[in-house]
Amino acid sequence: MTLEFDTRPAAYAIIIQEDRILLAYWKQDGKEGWTLPGGGLDLAEHPVDGCRREVYEETGYEARIDRMLGIDVGHWPAEAGQDGTLRDFQALRLVYEATIVGGELTHEVDGSTTHAAWIPLEDIGKLNRVSLVDVAIRLHNERPADGKLD
Repeated sequence: MTLEFDTRPAAYAIIIQEDRILLAYWKQDGKEGWTLPGGGLDLAEHPVDGCRREVYEETGYEARIDRMLGIDVGHWPAEAGQDGTLRDFQALRLVYEATIVGGELTHEVDGSTTHAAWIPLEDIGKLNRVSLVDVAIRLHNERPADGKLD
């Protein structure tokens, strides 16, 4: 028997400058916390293009995608979908290292994030954050050749 589930590909950027990381504050469906700028890909959108688009939408910055660091897989148990069926949800989160090349810090309007900020890396442990932030920092620091953390 094949388990049916929904999959959402998404692309995120880890951007670190002067011991600070650029994060966006995510708030959706009663959940919230700091996350990387990024998000779901549009149909037929290349992940690099989607990552740049999402960084711009959520932070106001134009980003250069420097390299792919890895892929994080998230799994959430079944919830009722729009059609009423119950399906597990899997997120494939592609994590890229990126550099700011233009723009200025602004806040997203009518999106899933409320604001963005440069956060000192030493303060990350004190933040209410999604697990992807820790995964991305590990990918950035460890740089596994196959893009998978052990």
